[in-house]
Amino acid sequence: MNETTPPSTSLHVAIIMDGNGRWASSRNLPRTMGHRAGIEAVRRTIKAARELAVTHLTLYSFSSENWSRPLTEIEELMGLLRYYLRSELASLHKENIRVKIIGERKKLPNDIIDLINHAEELTQDNKALTLILALSYGGRQEITLAARGLAKAVERGQLQADAIDEHVMQSFLFTGGLPDPDLVIRTSGEKRISNFLLWQSAYAEFVFLDVLWPDFSAPHLAEAIAEFQRRERRYGATVGRV
Repeated sequence: MNETTPPSTSLHVAIIMDGNGRWASSRNLPRTMGHRAGIEAVRRTIKAARELAVTHLTLYSFSSENWSRPLTEIEELMGLLRYYLRSELASLHKENIRVKIIGERKKLPNDIIDLINHAEELTQDNKALTLILALSYGGRQEITLAARGLAKAVERGQLQADAIDEHVMQSFLFTGGLPDPDLVIRTSGEKRISNFLLWQSAYAEFVFLDVLWPDFSAPHLAEAIAEFQRRERRYGATVGRV
């Protein structure tokens, strides 16, 4: 079996940011207040990621399943996304952070697509950290779209079917050109991956934390990375075992 080890110089942390609604409910606040508090946690996490030498940070911001939520909540989330992209972009750029968006962006409002395109273009050469926001994202949908793209490439004669391997497949994913996550963190105590980076997380380590996302802070990220560093990653091999 052929296994691929990610570059040792890269540390890619992906986070399923869960618990905004429960955080708000526990305080008798509307769910929207939980989402707003979650933005502050995003700011803290980006700052901490830079300090902890994380090279890539992926945040599961809005899933493809989230489109089934009540319209008022979707509108609030889109409003917060607009606010974040407009208010934080200058700071992210100043901090030498590259912004990358993954997901089915055509489902997003046109003005948000424009903001995304501008953010990616402005920050494309930044090197300190790559911030990847998963918006309108679903792992199964991503793999389905990649398979469709491969089929069309074969139909057009641009690709031979026998030439399709893991690396070619990966190039058709939203994350083409990005390293796979080394560590996936989920907050709120839930222990599932919820259609997040299904292909890319094949050999990632998982850490599940009981903290709700709005309460997530630098010590939580440091704790998760320390746990990751204590683990022995074997990529399907039997290194260190008799």
